Amino acid sequence: MNTIKFLNIIIILLFFISCAKEDKKILNIKKKSQELELIGVYKEGYEKLNENDPFAAANKFLEAELLFPQSKWAPQSALMASYSYYLQNYYAKALLNLNRYLKTYPNDENLPYAHYLIAMCHYEMIEDEKRDIKPLIEAKKNFIYILERYPNTDFALDSKFKLDLIQDILASKEMYLGRHYQKKNKWIPAINRFKHVIEEYDQTIFVEEALHRLVEINYKIGLMEESQKYANVLGYNYLSGKWYKKSYKVFNKNYKNITPKKIGKKKKGVIDKFKKLFD
Repeated sequence: MNTIKFLNIIIILLFFISCAKEDKKILNIKKKSQELELIGVYKEGYEKLNENDPFAAANKFLEAELLFPQSKWAPQSALMASYSYYLQNYYAKALLNLNRYLKTYPNDENLPYAHYLIAMCHYEMIEDEKRDIKPLIEAKKNFIYILERYPNTDFALDSKFKLDLIQDILASKEMYLGRHYQKKNKWIPAINRFKHVIEEYDQTIFVEEALHRLVEINYKIGLMEESQKYANVLGYNYLSGKWYKKSYKVFNKNYKNITPKKIGKKKKGVIDKFKKLFD
């Protein structure tokens, strides 16, 4: 009797094991089917992108992601949707989707690409830096993050180039304000702006002019030692430049060229063109 009960228990256990295996097979088949469907929709999105229809492409990529969120294709679909928004200049939508991607897939292998695309969205939103510098600041912050976090990537190379351009724009804004204050005879605000340029944007093309402006203003308000100090720095770093010649005229024949402390080398300029990473 005990033997029969034992056999019955074994049979029941084998039945449940068999059912579990069958359920697992069905689940695997279902997952495989979902993944194949996702890949199919993803390909449709890619085709729309090649047909220059980024809006339709974005919708397809988002649809693909929702079909099977656990798939390895899901984070890639989310990124491609963001890229599609970026292509059609929907930068706000791209940023929303990219931030969602970072929260949903924090360990994805394409994080450097996502952070670069975030930086590029802010960069492309720069319209009038004299009125709104928020996109500039956000782009700068994100490009710096890429350089610090992913220094050995292609994205870091382009980020350095874009950062140089942003520094030039920010320095240009400071120079614009400094000249404005100088014309209004507001000497202290003008001095502060020009000093900010030579201290914070010392690798930009505006350092030479900023030094000359400091020579002019300090000479005008009677701070001769300060004026000559900046003239010396200007002469040491930009001896053949036009701004040095202007500063020389400020002192006329009494100007003495004393070797000053070097503050940095003159920057030759920035590259005008750079191959896009998204070709």
